[in-house]
Amino acid sequence: MTAAMRKMIPADEVASPCISVCELDPATGLCRGCLRTLDEIAAWSVLDANGKRAVLAALPARRVAQKPLR
Repeated sequence: MTAAMRKMIPADEVASPCISVCELDPATGLCRGCLRTLDEIAAWSVLDANGKRAVLAALPARRVAQKPLR
């Protein structure tokens, strides 16, 4: 999502981390693009802002744990 698109989202909404690279890693169960689980992706539209922030808070640690793509 571009910076311009983020500005169009109301302040009380939390932007999705989706970057349109939608492929699940069978070893981790995480999307290779946004690092969310399938359950987190499916629930995103019904999570409240705090739930979305909790998912977002988990992503940096998942990114560090991922092996670099070669």
